[in-house]
Amino acid sequence: MSEGAAAERSGAAPLLEARSLGKSYAGPVLAEVDLDLERGEIHALVGENGAGKSTLSRILAGLIRPDAGALRFRGEPYAPRDRRDAEARGVRMVMQELNLIRTLTVAESLFLDRLPHRGGWIAYRALERAARALLAPLGLGDLDPGQAVGTLGIGRQQMVEIAAGLAGHCELLILDEPTAALTDPEIDRLFVQLRRLRAEGKAILYISHRLEEVQRISDRVSVLRDGRWVATRRTAELDLETLVRLMVGRDVSAVARRSGETRGPVALRVVNVRSAPVVRGVSFEVRGGEILGLAGLMGSGRTETLRAVFGADAREGGEVYLHGATVPASIRSPGDAVRQGLALLTENRKEQGLFLPLSVRENAVLGNLGRVCGRGGWIGRGREEALAGEWARALTLRCRSIEQPVCELSGGNQQKVVLMRWLMRDCGVVLFDEPTRGIDIGARYEIYELLAGLAARGKALVVASSDLPELMMLCDRIAVLSAGRLAATFERGDWSQERILAAAFSGCRGAGDA
Repeated sequence: MSEGAAAERSGAAPLLEARSLGKSYAGPVLAEVDLDLERGEIHALVGENGAGKSTLSRILAGLIRPDAGALRFRGEPYAPRDRRDAEARGVRMVMQELNLIRTLTVAESLFLDRLPHRGGWIAYRALERAARALLAPLGLGDLDPGQAVGTLGIGRQQMVEIAAGLAGHCELLILDEPTAALTDPEIDRLFVQLRRLRAEGKAILYISHRLEEVQRISDRVSVLRDGRWVATRRTAELDLETLVRLMVGRDVSAVARRSGETRGPVALRVVNVRSAPVVRGVSFEVRGGEILGLAGLMGSGRTETLRAVFGADAREGGEVYLHGATVPASIRSPGDAVRQGLALLTENRKEQGLFLPLSVRENAVLGNLGRVCGRGGWIGRGREEALAGEWARALTLRCRSIEQPVCELSGGNQQKVVLMRWLMRDCGVVLFDEPTRGIDIGARYEIYELLAGLAARGKALVVASSDLPELMMLCDRIAVLSAGRLAATFERGDWSQERILAAAFSGCRGAGDA
């Protein structure tokens, strides 16, 4: 490794050294990877999906063993037998996929491996005090330690997972996509804690697709591409364009600014939709050829609004009009919505959008069985293969074949499989909930281009996202929700991040009075 040696700054040996690490499954996923982590630094690890970031972090955390290479930790050979062994040595990892037991309480989840007890009985009062002391600095002081984690939203579950990682004593903390489901204020509070750990001399390996965060929080950045180490640089020396080029090996052009000149007639009109307990009266419209963004803080009702429009959640009131109709659409279930040309890509594609053990082919045609069935309702394998293959090529899906299980694909390619299913149906109105969550920068721009292409074909798109720069780049208009109501709508050219955030906070003070 020619750059970024730990001794360069401190004169001391690195806290962790990885030399020539390799790992193979069906093929090599890591090859000759070197990495040094210093005490008292936040070291970012970036790369496209499939670059080897998760494999490398899992090796460091004792979850898998390398096939080649060696590790040293605190100057001594390091070869953890399992995760518990790694944690005993001071290496802890918070993984991207939530690892919580839904039936346990928040407090039990935080201290699962070290519950306070007396005489064999859990000391719940002591447990609650410890939990509150841990949660408060993360902005979770209002969270009931006795509440089951399964009743929390995904963002708060993620914060509990992070808090559990911060709870244990460690010298190296590995965070894999820690902010994927967090709001900006939650991210700010997390960064305060990470800087505190850095000041205490801890090392933090920070894995993220959000490059703006990487530039904001890290001291150094290491880049992986196709399982190999590419570069390690000081963050202050890297601009965003250079970092992206190191990650993908090519220049990635931004999506062209949309002019909105292709807007057609109103394709979706939502009037005073209400759905307990979050959506309290939301109205908006979107035209063919237009991309409408839905912005708002966590809990503002973005996801719930889309689900209510789609019939996935029951509506208490309000109307949905489709394709310029003057009579409200009857949508009591997702099936009703699909039959009327409405599609929804959910924020949780793995649990709500895909059958992970099934193949690309099977997932893609699930919503289009009428096109692949022959006489007697029997599915024609040849029709399936032709249809799925056609769309896989059109979307440049990266897979070994359309028979590959979806669970083996990267996040960006999994999202493409969900998109394939709806594109086959040629739906006129498509709702996207966090379409790029957990997707690397290269795949993210491919998704942007797909969305822009759909709008150019006259489709009406609604995109809910917690990533404001994403919405500001992609959308023609942005509707801001606050406390379950529409707070403001901005045309391109009228918005700024400050104005959008002000609208997002506008309903918070009075939300409890509604």
